[in-house]
Amino acid sequence: MSDFTSGFWSYYISAIALVGIVWCAWLLLSQRRIAKPPAAGAAVDDTGHVWDGDLRELNNPLPRWWMWMFLLSCVFALAYLVLYPGLGTYGGVLGFSSQGELAAQRQAAEARQHAIYAKYMKMDVKGVAADPEAREIGQRLFLNYCAQCHGSDARGSRGFPNLTDTDWLYGGDPDTIRQTITKGRNGMMPSFAAAVDGKLAGDVAQYVRSLSGLSYDPIRASRGENTFKTTCAACHGASGKGNQALGAPNLSDNVWLYGSSEGTIVEAILKGHEGHMPAHEEILTPERIQMLTAYVWGLSNTDGASK
Repeated sequence: MSDFTSGFWSYYISAIALVGIVWCAWLLLSQRRIAKPPAAGAAVDDTGHVWDGDLRELNNPLPRWWMWMFLLSCVFALAYLVLYPGLGTYGGVLGFSSQGELAAQRQAAEARQHAIYAKYMKMDVKGVAADPEAREIGQRLFLNYCAQCHGSDARGSRGFPNLTDTDWLYGGDPDTIRQTITKGRNGMMPSFAAAVDGKLAGDVAQYVRSLSGLSYDPIRASRGENTFKTTCAACHGASGKGNQALGAPNLSDNVWLYGSSEGTIVEAILKGHEGHMPAHEEILTPERIQMLTAYVWGLSNTDGASK
């Protein structure tokens, strides 16, 4: 009901609910038959409906027990609408809401889990990552909240970073990982279509490929080097090693978030890229963020996590 901008709809829904109940009761009472059952041997009225030659629909009065049950169901419906939500924006005498019930269940579950998480909150991330039980908890949290983008194996996909290697856009230390999970990230590779034409973008792509040891055209790469240093080095550095303070990727290794072909690099130069890592501080408790931080850190620090 919170989506409605007019109070009319609240009254409209309330009227439909109440009129429907009253109409059902009226229909039953108006159609009931008070006549006594026919005497033995007397003819029984029928509705005139006949099937299969001799199967007739009789017009006997409704059983009283059935009629009273129907009327009681109408009374129950009215009582329900008084106690619980159902009449537009009216919240009911009991003040029940599915949102409130969910919040209560969540609080109860978090209270039960507090004892489990308490000991891990006293440990540093590296210690948590080394605990087998903690890793199992972290893995379940990862599968619930992170696998949709990074994959169930955490190796990512096009546009979503691999969390199992040592290549980090913003840094892979525990504090940075916790910050990323809690506050999220907004990465932006701006479009340079206004400053670099398509042919020159291809030359820059050849130079970028040379930085990471990929096959490249030396002549074209030399033409693109100056443009890279005047246009791209501000974020990626003169040697293309990136800048974790900005989330600018390292272009001199063999890790590519969107691909390393000339066409893919040209597309990035001319159209740019925008990456969004949502904040989870409104979704996860500090305890769960601690467990998830330890699990993600342990994915690329298997030696440290196993000690």
